[in-house]
Amino acid sequence: MASAPSLSTHRLARPDAGWTFTLVSAAGEGGGSFQASLRRKSEYVPRGEAADPDRAAVEAGRRARTALRRYCAANGLNRLGTLTYRGDGNHDPALVREHIGSFFRDLRAGLGGKPFPYAWVPEWHKSGHGLHAHFAVGRYVRRAVIEAAWPHGFVHIKLLGDLPVGSTRLSEARRAAGYLAKYVAKSFADSSVERDLALHRYDVAQGFQPARVRFSGASREEVLALASDALGEWPETVWSSRDAEDWQGPPVIWAQWGR
Repeated sequence: MASAPSLSTHRLARPDAGWTFTLVSAAGEGGGSFQASLRRKSEYVPRGEAADPDRAAVEAGRRARTALRRYCAANGLNRLGTLTYRGDGNHDPALVREHIGSFFRDLRAGLGGKPFPYAWVPEWHKSGHGLHAHFAVGRYVRRAVIEAAWPHGFVHIKLLGDLPVGSTRLSEARRAAGYLAKYVAKSFADSSVERDLALHRYDVAQGFQPARVRFSGASREEVLALASDALGEWPETVWSSRDAEDWQGPPVIWAQWGR
């Protein structure tokens, strides 16, 4: 996986209760929550040891989808593709990762050798054909170059449709991220799918993680105002848990800027 993103803090976290909000400006979005103590540290709990394994899986899936969406949006990954195997397919997750690693190295070489951001997600084929991989990049790549980098089978290119006229690169990347996030969500939701714990459910190019800025304040309105000031505009979309009647857990807020 990519290295940890940089994180700066506005208004040092206080030990008393309050709100925190993490803004990923390059992705045009952020989210925050109320914490009983801003010094509280969360600890990782393996799924088998969690008090509620199903809920733990849902939360883990949500965090993974959020991280992937922000990475794709921040890097403008607006072009989708799928890599499949010929014959009986490939049922070895470790071998698939090896092949995907070679694919992106060869793709980079075919594009001049300069590193570029990408993301990919493995998925088990419904027909029992084994694994295939969905990927996203942020630049046009000739089909011949993609096919040359993938000698194991077939390449499918997915065109993004149903986008409004005048859609920006950011909105295109968000749509592409939505497709990849859907496959990540399936891997968390389907408990029948065995997974090697040493393998990630998705992977991204190293060195392109978007920077994050964390704000703290006494209310959700305050942290949202601080984030909006940093971007110079009010968000296009705001969602708050107080608007959800069946919400369980601490109060949260999410906002998205730009289109």
